[in-house]
Amino acid sequence: MILSVGHTWSGQPLPTPAAALTLSAQPDALRVDVEAPYHGDPRPSGPPGAFWKLWEHEVVELFLLGDDERYLELELGPHGHHLALQLHGARSTVAHSMPLAFDAHIAGDRWRGRATVPRRWLPPGTLRANAYAIHGLPGARVYSAWAPVPGPQPDFHRLSCFRPLPDPLWPR
Repeated sequence: MILSVGHTWSGQPLPTPAAALTLSAQPDALRVDVEAPYHGDPRPSGPPGAFWKLWEHEVVELFLLGDDERYLELELGPHGHHLALQLHGARSTVAHSMPLAFDAHIAGDRWRGRATVPRRWLPPGTLRANAYAIHGLPGARVYSAWAPVPGPQPDFHRLSCFRPLPDPLWPR
């Protein structure tokens, strides 16, 4: 299943997608492949791996929503940084900075990454999702979405804006 980030956060169509995320169910994991433009934003200050506040850098994000407002937020960056959070209710973090198998490579003006997410991290009843691409320096950030999140400012935790997944991740 492919989620193409093709709108501004508020819903205007983009001339070309800001990112594409391919989701592939494995027996015990969800594989997430990212393909996106590389904008050359400054890299995070720490080494590749789990990085708090990765959302302040160039990043592609995937949110998977399940039952009872439980959701998983994955943030993946072009330099190999990542952040995985489990939440219960909008912005209510239950766990964060979990160790994630993630690899990223920059080639010219594009980057690709692959994450392997343990199936046990996914919220029960995962049926809805959203994906985002963010880049730019403070004051000039660009926010793009798979499913727009209209409002006075970008808010990626508007769970009511998440779309049903085109296909179930695992047959029930």
